Amino acid sequence: MSFDPMAAAVDWLDAYRAGDIDTVLEMYADDAVIQCGCGGLKTSSGWEGLRAYWLDRLANYPASSLDNLQPSGEAVLVSYFARGGVVSASLTFDALGKIASHVCGPRN
Repeated sequence: MSFDPMAAAVDWLDAYRAGDIDTVLEMYADDAVIQCGCGGLKTSSGWEGLRAYWLDRLANYPASSLDNLQPSGEAVLVSYFARGGVVSASLTFDALGKIASHVCGPRN
């Protein structure tokens, strides 16, 4: 069975919507980096950095419904509704199917 990045992106959004921080964090590679442009540019890495990022996101910017899902080069672009508007997240996966890079911000 091969890895399906589109399905993985949907699983990521489902875990985010459910507020399941453990599942969300398990989806990231050990060396993953998050660059978030929501409310000012923030970069998070390492287990503690990702956990702090997600604790804030889940508390202050819960996700609701999917807006759009599409491949974008080697990444998957997920747009979803969150507090304050639509957010676009570009997720890039490593060879093991873990999120290696997560770049997000308000959709323009």
